[in-house]
Amino acid sequence: MNTLTDTELKIQGVEVLIDALGEVMAEKFITLISREPFDYTEWQRNLWGDKSIEELSSLAMAHRNNTEK
Repeated sequence: MNTLTDTELKIQGVEVLIDALGEVMAEKFITLISREPFDYTEWQRNLWGDKSIEELSSLAMAHRNNTEK
């Protein structure tokens, strides 16, 4: 994995959001995140609280297998 500049990372991030959500919802997501204090690390800690490590691993492997095709 190569290192990206801050600008390249922002561009790729926005492209991923647009691909996943569409332009309107990507813009809405960015606006929501920008509006309020947001602690990404805390959000990640709580995001999968109801899943075990084994479940997360299985989900990640299934996702990888589906996207490699």
